[in-house]
Amino acid sequence: MKLPLIEFTAWERSQAKNPENLPLKLGDLVIVETEFGQEAGKIVAWEESADADISNVNKSVERFATRDDQDSLDANNRDKEKAIDYCRTTAKRYGLEMKFVDAHYSFDDQRLSFAFIAEGRVDFRELVKELSRHFQKNIRLHQLGVRDEAKMTGDVGCCGLRQCCQTHLKKLGNVTSEFAEHQQVVHRGSDRLSGICGRLKCCLAYEESYYGELIAKLPAVGTRVKTKHGRGEVIGWQVLRGSVNVRIDPEKEGDKPLIVEVPIIKKEEEKKE
Repeated sequence: MKLPLIEFTAWERSQAKNPENLPLKLGDLVIVETEFGQEAGKIVAWEESADADISNVNKSVERFATRDDQDSLDANNRDKEKAIDYCRTTAKRYGLEMKFVDAHYSFDDQRLSFAFIAEGRVDFRELVKELSRHFQKNIRLHQLGVRDEAKMTGDVGCCGLRQCCQTHLKKLGNVTSEFAEHQQVVHRGSDRLSGICGRLKCCLAYEESYYGELIAKLPAVGTRVKTKHGRGEVIGWQVLRGSVNVRIDPEKEGDKPLIVEVPIIKKEEEKKE
């Protein structure tokens, strides 16, 4: 079964059931009953879920939101910048190293959530108590990663377009240095491979599956192979060309080894003497 993915804030999304069988579509603004109360959100995707997973979904779409609902939500969040300023000042007073980047008043105005960036875990229990007393609401703190911050604040990438995470990339995948190795761009350096967030660019993941298919056809570096130039050892790949660099064993001791590029070849087990 497909469930709607609801975006409540730029940093919080969740699946929800549709018990009323409303004719939902992408972009609809809906009122959702959550475990904390009512919230308004926009449908940004549909996700396939198994029956076992659906039983764990504790949010339900109640109805479509009206223009009055949108106005009410906007009114609730009119002073959120003041709330962020107070939260920053209070956290500093408690000696907490937290960078607050956003705040959100819930649709029913019963909860106030803050999004923050921090190095490692933060003990913010006393901060939550102080904020609850001041705002007279339930307080929730959400710790975000630097990629989430870049997605919220936004900028233009080196390609000249808006960041992918702000336009079409809804899920931030796990991009590793192995992707850069497979695509043979490690030599460009971390500055050119890193995005605005300081992490490896998400676009490195776009062609990773294709590179993985090509690499699976190549013998591993260090493999002993036989070529028309003689036997040798694979020392590198030319992934897109479907070839490998092979260091041919010298015929005589002291001879300079020959390095050649050869197309995909069969692996040959190194013979034990």
